[in-house]
Amino acid sequence: MDDLSTYAPWLQPGHRWQELDGPYYPGPGEAEIVEIIGRLRTRIENGDLDEPRRAMAIARRQSNQLVGRLNWYLQSKAEGPKWISVGIAIFDPADWGRSLGYEALGLWSDYLWQAMPSIVRLDIRTWSGNQGMMALAEKLGYVEEARFRQARFVNGNYYDSVGYGVLREEWMARYPAGFAAHLRSVDSEQ
Repeated sequence: MDDLSTYAPWLQPGHRWQELDGPYYPGPGEAEIVEIIGRLRTRIENGDLDEPRRAMAIARRQSNQLVGRLNWYLQSKAEGPKWISVGIAIFDPADWGRSLGYEALGLWSDYLWQAMPSIVRLDIRTWSGNQGMMALAEKLGYVEEARFRQARFVNGNYYDSVGYGVLREEWMARYPAGFAAHLRSVDSEQ
């Protein structure tokens, strides 16, 4: 609940993270931001949180300060394999390049595999102007699977729309003991 007062200002227009996170889609206006925060407040007060969680806050370990958020959405509603896309936003550029996104999106991916045994793949949708997201996807083991050339128009320039994916068996082979164990082993090596 305490994070709502920190989250609301990050939804206001003009932040650098918004220039990278789907800038070809309109952001929320002032009235929508008030509604978003109101809905979140009500859901938290009522303990009405989705299972599995549809979104998660990213917070610093030491201070528990909100630094970003993760989410997922269903890519295919058809019968057959469940296919979802994941997203991440780290709000303050001062926090970029510090492995927060790597840790958060890796743990989020692990959570989703465990929480939804029926999903067979996860994917990330981004654009070629978001080099950090592309590098993060590859670092985690997501593979570039689609590139739609000049499909996004941002600030007067055309960019490619890019899709990355990872299959459950690929993730499990890469992180057999889970992503948290992988992080612990990387920390112990340093």
